[in-house]
Amino acid sequence: MTDIPRRAVSRTAKLAALPLGFAGRTVLGMGKRVTGIASDVISAEIQQRTAEQLFSVLGQLKGGAMKFGQALSVFEAALPEEIAAPYRQALTKLQEAAPPLPVASVHKVLAEQLGPDWRDLFVEFNDTPAAAASIGQVHRARWREPGFDESGAPNSRDVAVKIQYPGAGEALLSDLKQLSRLGGMFRAIQPGLDVKPLLVELRERITEELDYELEAESQRAFAAAYADDPEIYIPQVINAAPRVLVTEWVTGTPLADIIREGTEEERDEAGRLMATLHLSAPQRAGLLHADPHPGNFRLLPDGRLGVIDFGAVARMPEGTPEPIGRIAAMALRGDADEVVAGLRSEGFIGATEEIDAEGVLDFIRPMLEPIAADGFRFTRAWLRAEAGRLASPRSPTYQLSRQLNLPPSYLLIHRVTLGSIGVLCQLEAKAPYRSILERWLPGFAPVA
Repeated sequence: MTDIPRRAVSRTAKLAALPLGFAGRTVLGMGKRVTGIASDVISAEIQQRTAEQLFSVLGQLKGGAMKFGQALSVFEAALPEEIAAPYRQALTKLQEAAPPLPVASVHKVLAEQLGPDWRDLFVEFNDTPAAAASIGQVHRARWREPGFDESGAPNSRDVAVKIQYPGAGEALLSDLKQLSRLGGMFRAIQPGLDVKPLLVELRERITEELDYELEAESQRAFAAAYADDPEIYIPQVINAAPRVLVTEWVTGTPLADIIREGTEEERDEAGRLMATLHLSAPQRAGLLHADPHPGNFRLLPDGRLGVIDFGAVARMPEGTPEPIGRIAAMALRGDADEVVAGLRSEGFIGATEEIDAEGVLDFIRPMLEPIAADGFRFTRAWLRAEAGRLASPRSPTYQLSRQLNLPPSYLLIHRVTLGSIGVLCQLEAKAPYRSILERWLPGFAPVA
């Protein structure tokens, strides 16, 4: 058996073992119930053990499992504190790192993608990866520039060389197929979390994320839109091939470090910049950065937010849909009938669905608390309260939500917004979010 099939079998075996472990813990829980231990204690114990095994396995894998783990990790702020706390450090590592590719494999990919003389393109190349993620890893190097300096040394600049794992596409498809069977496990950790739409969307994005030349095109568009911007920094693309991408190196503090040990001022500013990027990009670049996990961002020494991954983007040539801002503004004003009419016209409510307008307003307005006034601090407690309100089957909010639909055209915007809010809650960031919306969200601010 070759190394690649052996690794694939190992990956599949680890994933397949997850539901078996969950089943065993469920039986254990039933047994302890018979002995009289309180059901909420049993539930918490099962949740904690399930979370431990789940994050441990996801953290060992590349491919779709790692990608899914990163996507899931931005929502850790919504998990109950007693479950999230022991694994927050593991989740942060999941956002930043994965096992490295062997050096010989790295050189083979570089030779295939950049040509047999690939070393001539670099003055230096560090074989030890500086970072690793779901479908590729990043090496630091110095790219050879034309000419020489005063000492006679070749001109060069620091670059990041992203190299795709061989077989990444097959691993993604295989892992996502396995993960689609784990819905029961995720419900044990967070009963209101529906992973199926997330998995479907991840599968649809695989082809685009595997194409580094397409990623280079997106990054160039972002870089042009934010050239010389005082708040957002997008590194320039230096070279691109289907499985290798060379960009300017970004030196800064990873957002995961800001979350873990940043000052309140640093966390607030990082949150403000994240919100500015998320809301302004569709208007400025015609694109939405669609992978808002902390591993993709750096806080630079000059105060700008550096963005380092553009594999997942949504193409929005017309900018953010105007009804989003218009309906949000109507909800804040308390115009219940107008809100229902707007949601119905966009497909969130069926054309013939009878629905309580005031109930819809009660459903929406707590979600808009961050923009009801100009300053708001996102917190884990706020997100957990909202998750509980929306997920409890006994809640009127939950019952009303069953009458609402998420149109396919809004699925990615919805996921990215939720992901961004998850990061803001991890940061516990306070910023003037309403002012940011008034500047960048069409339909939200009154027309002068």
